[in-house]
Formats: sequence, C-alpha cells, structure tokens
Amino acid sequence: WRGVSTRDLLDRVMPKPEAAYVMLTSFDGYTTNLPLADFAAEDAILATTWEGAPITRAHGGPMRLVVPHLYFWKSAKWLQRIDFRAADSAGFWERNGYHMRGDPWLEERYSGD
Repeated sequence: WRGVSTRDLLDRVMPKPEAAYVMLTSFDGYTTNLPLADFAAEDAILATTWEGAPITRAHGGPMRLVVPHLYFWKSAKWLQRIDFRAADSAGFWERNGYHMRGDPWLEERYSGD
C-alpha cells in the first residue's frame, strides 16, 4: 500500500480541538467511524496504489483508507468524504451490530464484544 499518511492530512487540515472522531463516507454511500487516534495511527494511509499499481475500482480505487491495526471494514473504499466530529456515531456496519472500534487483537468484531 502507498499513498498519503493520514498524519500528513491532519497536519494540513488541522481539525478543531474538539474533534475526537472521524466519519468516512464512500461514493456508494457506505460509512464507517473511527476514533481520531486510530485514524492518526503511524501506519494509517489514504492509499492510492497497491503492489506498485493504482488501486483498482474492485479494491476501492482510486483511493481507500488503510488502517492496518483495525478490522478491514474500517478501511473504507472509494472515499468521497472525511468528516471530523466531536462525538462518535455509528457507520453502516456499526449500526448493524458490528463493534464501534474493531480491534482484531481485542476481538472487537461485534457490538456485544
């Protein structure tokens, strides 16, 4: 995966101090939420290439978020919008029973976890 570090994006847009969460919206209407700390992880990127080639549409191109330390439903494909928010709100899978954060090492897959 190659692209723009989410930290570089944050340095440029400088979210307001009250921003603690991010809502990602894809061109197909899909949404997912993230704590700002996870979005700003050292290895999180807005990816535009994979294995040296532009990301295909089937894999989320032209740009997708990649947050390696969370379940991949948090790495939204076909990104259209990134909103910084003071409060958390559920995205598509989170409204349908998935965990609000999604850390695989903590087995945070479903909301009851």
